[in-house]
Amino acid sequence: MAKLYFHYSTMNAGKSTILLQASHNYRERGMDTYLLTAQFDNRAGEGRIGSRIGIGDEADTFADGDDLFARIEARRAAAPFACVFIDEAQFLTRAQVWQLARVVDDLRVPVMCYGLRVDFRGELFPGSAALLALADEMREVRTICHCGKKATMVVRRGADGTALHEGAQIQIGGNETYISLCRRHWREEMGEAAP
Repeated sequence: MAKLYFHYSTMNAGKSTILLQASHNYRERGMDTYLLTAQFDNRAGEGRIGSRIGIGDEADTFADGDDLFARIEARRAAAPFACVFIDEAQFLTRAQVWQLARVVDDLRVPVMCYGLRVDFRGELFPGSAALLALADEMREVRTICHCGKKATMVVRRGADGTALHEGAQIQIGGNETYISLCRRHWREEMGEAAP
């Protein structure tokens, strides 16, 4: 039975690694997969999903205005596949999450989404909020804070190394920009700016 899955976490939890492994498992059993990632996140290269541990794979990209149901339906007609994998799912729009739900319901193809739950301010991303509302199954990919507790928040650091309290919700970066923390240490880093 096809389902819409949302695998969520903070930065550095291994979401892309898990996505790439799951896609590999399908392909190893003779079932093709269709990979998508956010167009503006080209840290691994244009049209590529990459993991910090060095593995990667080619992917199509999506942007805000794309109709993902139409794209997936057309791609499936041209070359059948068993599962859709979406990396950086927090960058989906609410409408695109509904389109992915239609892929599951109408095309009966499972869709596995991987992404961040909250931004550096502790706010839900629009795509993540929609996935939390619509996903058939949700799985937390866990990582840890420097204290050993589960990390559920992320801090964005400025050039001087201090925690930023304001800024655009979306800014592509890695270990040099973001650090995953437990809620208590996130509050300490954010100081008075924390709610």
